[in-house]
Amino acid sequence: MKRAKITVVGSGNVGATVAQYASMRELGDIVVTDIVEGIPQGKALDMMESSPVLGFDATITGTNDYDATADSDVIVITAGIARKPGMSRDDLMDTNVKVIRSVIKEVAPRSPNAKLVLVTNPSDVMAQVAFRESGFAPERIIGLGGVLDSARFRTFIAMELGVSVKDVTAFVLGGHGDDMVPLPRYSYVSGIPIETLLDQATIEKLVLRARQGGAEIVNFLKTGSAYYAPGASIVQMIESILKDQKRILPCSAYVTGQYGVTDLFLGVPVMLGKDGVEKIVEIELSEAERSALHKSADGVRSVLAKL
Repeated sequence: MKRAKITVVGSGNVGATVAQYASMRELGDIVVTDIVEGIPQGKALDMMESSPVLGFDATITGTNDYDATADSDVIVITAGIARKPGMSRDDLMDTNVKVIRSVIKEVAPRSPNAKLVLVTNPSDVMAQVAFRESGFAPERIIGLGGVLDSARFRTFIAMELGVSVKDVTAFVLGGHGDDMVPLPRYSYVSGIPIETLLDQATIEKLVLRARQGGAEIVNFLKTGSAYYAPGASIVQMIESILKDQKRILPCSAYVTGQYGVTDLFLGVPVMLGKDGVEKIVEIELSEAERSALHKSADGVRSVLAKL
């Protein structure tokens, strides 16, 4: 049986972590590409040399040649500059838009049937740029956001309650930025609503921490941004696509009227399968939740308007 082919564009911390996690889960053979000579080759070889110890058979190839990415099933785009302390994700836009446009021109013709996973920030905006530049159907373009933001929210809930994170479910919708919309009403511990386990002030504290989760790590690291949790979140998305798991995950997807938002990539619950976004799942939102989601959508639009 032919293995799936995964391309990771960008061999920085996020890209390398995606390659490592994906290889460990045997999701397919992996190509890591970058414009910097030697870095993807060195990291790929280092990861391959871990395979006898970790016990995976996936091959990992580092390259500076986009021809090596041809006929990929999934392309993960992590290339671009990362945040530094005091920067928002939107501050990265001008530089990263140019990067995404140049990458799409290289990968889209070589892998016309691929699913694209946009990681470069601001990811909702970059998904929109990829949609415009690639000519791909919108369901084949997915932005990272909600899976990562929800993982952070789940972590903070578990830490606060002193329970296993495995028993915590939580949803974060909206743009992957300061206006993201954590939904405590849809957050549970083994089926028990967190609103019955935590007081409102504590919930609000956790919501704020989830919104600032990326910045908290940037402020600790000083010279870079998160990569372990983003890498794991991306691999969860890739796995759902390649294994046709049809998982319901919050991702940046192209909405066409759902939730009262049109023609925009925004974090919403989606069913991820072999065709990419196979369904956008609409859940009931309160007036306040819907208003917050619309505010988040307006924030994404305002950034797009600067292009």
